[in-house]
Amino acid sequence: KIRGALNAIFSLSAEEAEKGVVTHSSGNHAQAVALAAKLRGIPAYIVVPENAPKVKVAAIRSYGGVITFCGLTMEDREVTCNKIQAEKGCHFIAPFNAKETICGQATIGLELMQQTECDLDAIVVPVSGGGMLSGIAIAAKCLKPEIKIIAAEPVGVNDAADVYQSKKAGELQKQVAKPKTLADGLQARMGDMTWPIIRDLVDDVIVVKEEEIVKAMQLIYERMKVVVEPSGAVGLAAVLCEEMKSKYSREAAGKVGIVLCGGNADLGAVSFWENWQKRWQSF
Repeated sequence: KIRGALNAIFSLSAEEAEKGVVTHSSGNHAQAVALAAKLRGIPAYIVVPENAPKVKVAAIRSYGGVITFCGLTMEDREVTCNKIQAEKGCHFIAPFNAKETICGQATIGLELMQQTECDLDAIVVPVSGGGMLSGIAIAAKCLKPEIKIIAAEPVGVNDAADVYQSKKAGELQKQVAKPKTLADGLQARMGDMTWPIIRDLVDDVIVVKEEEIVKAMQLIYERMKVVVEPSGAVGLAAVLCEEMKSKYSREAAGKVGIVLCGGNADLGAVSFWENWQKRWQSF
């Protein structure tokens, strides 16, 4: 997320940046904007849903972001953002539906292709608003048109995978419910800029269940020794699920790049540290 935020904020003119920036996010883009604004020396006003994980809220504040809490819907976020923008005169930094954000995120795809000398059959990317997916798709397809770009999406416990449904229908589905999922960083909706890119350049959408996300997260922790939040594990969950295995043979997708996006795991929320304390106390 820092890639998109840095590109967007450092693309502003001095006049545009003078009064600071504002954005809305459940945490990852919010942190990126707060840090990028701090690096440029301007204020960052961050609108965060009231149920955002505490670890993300703490990180936003540590980067100097001025937080305003809002309701849980996208409309709540946008109304609060618009109010702050009107009061402060600051510049809005879109979480995904803006060319500057998309171009910054595209460097992920560029680096993946450079590091592998374009020797990848597919790239799997978690999706919600689609800024990162769009950027990676553009960059990777420019360098290797035949590469498969696969979106990984949580279906949630309420069967609410809007990207999957939009691709299936061939048009943007705006009335799909917000997914109830552990992957709280993947609850945005595609915009009028990201949807056409995803429609035209993304080859497939693999949906994953909650238990698959948790298993992938555990595997990353135990084998890679890397901290990821549930949203960040969705890509691996897609690669390991039965649908992926049935659709793509090793010959068709033997070399796969997976994007792990989001490391804000709120271990305190699941009593991780408390359980370790209890364990030694029981000796």
